[in-house]
Amino acid sequence: MKKEIPYARQHISEEDIQSVVDILRSDMLTQGPSISLFEESVMEYCGVAHAVASSSATAALHIACMALELGQGDLLWTSPNTFVSSANCALYCGASVDFVDIDSQTYNMSLGALTKKLEEAEKNGQLPKVVIPVHFAGQSCEMREIKTLSEKYGFKIIEDASHAIGGKYLDEFIGGCSYSDITVFSFHPVKIVTSGEGGIATTKDEKLARKMQLFRSHYITRESDEIIHTDKGRLYYEQFGLGYNYRMTDIHAALGLSQMKRLGSFITRRHEIAKKYNESLKGLALILPWQHSDSFSAYHLYVVRFRSELKNRKEIIERLWAEGILVNIHYIPVHTQPYYQELGFKSGDFPKSESYYKSALSIPMFPALTESEQDRVIDVLKKEFYS
Repeated sequence: MKKEIPYARQHISEEDIQSVVDILRSDMLTQGPSISLFEESVMEYCGVAHAVASSSATAALHIACMALELGQGDLLWTSPNTFVSSANCALYCGASVDFVDIDSQTYNMSLGALTKKLEEAEKNGQLPKVVIPVHFAGQSCEMREIKTLSEKYGFKIIEDASHAIGGKYLDEFIGGCSYSDITVFSFHPVKIVTSGEGGIATTKDEKLARKMQLFRSHYITRESDEIIHTDKGRLYYEQFGLGYNYRMTDIHAALGLSQMKRLGSFITRRHEIAKKYNESLKGLALILPWQHSDSFSAYHLYVVRFRSELKNRKEIIERLWAEGILVNIHYIPVHTQPYYQELGFKSGDFPKSESYYKSALSIPMFPALTESEQDRVIDVLKKEFYS
């Protein structure tokens, strides 16, 4: 049986393992010092003032929406080409969700489609309160222009950068929030940095950061300048709103902190792999990833597309899996999911996202991918997609 090569895989070092063991042997498995140390490492890397770690990127998106006071009667727009949590976070808040179709080259939210939709929404009195651009595969959306639109139309911006830690936009690290209110990263095992499960929200705004901290932990505070009864002693706490248990544990934070030390080398290796794919797959019946000149991708994914939608992707996937090449698909457009169809969306609503989906494959991309493994992937693709 051929050794299987997954589309993505975590890279765990002995130092990572020891960092977790150290926590397991310590007195604090959760709500301890590792959380703030991990947050500080992300803040320092991204050049941002505040970071709030959470149990998942989904949780981070939810508390980000709540901090921006998204609620019933409000509208959130995001990309159909994303995981469902980018849209679900609006529904968690009682708000409505809509989508903006993607750019045919970057597969990110289309600036032209967003501009047109905003113009129409203003006429209809249905402007969004929040827009979530998704940095698909690690490449930033056109955030400078989206920020300009936000100033014109009055919406807030959450960058869903689940794929993009270590990436840059206009020579600044993604996560610095130069063009957004909040940025969210994911630390799921297949992401660039992993904490096992986990997420983080970064922001320049101290008030937004504090709100997210409160929403992360039941909206409970012990801070003397926030509570009403200040004479109750150090064990007293008060709840001022409805929050959640979205806390990250010290076990997860320790792993994430250890991984952050290697983020630079992870990104370097991903770019080496991408360069070899670019050179070796050129000339095949495939569309290779296109990179905007304003963006330095984190290359969470390397997505290829068939040059013809007539090819039977199901059969191709089966043949690739039979060869041990475990390709994947990112993403089934959110609006085509049965749940969202029940909300009124239908196939055909966002044609560029649907066209992209029909021909896309995510091929193996992770730092521990060896030269021989990548050569094998390339050889199999050459046989399948010779021009």
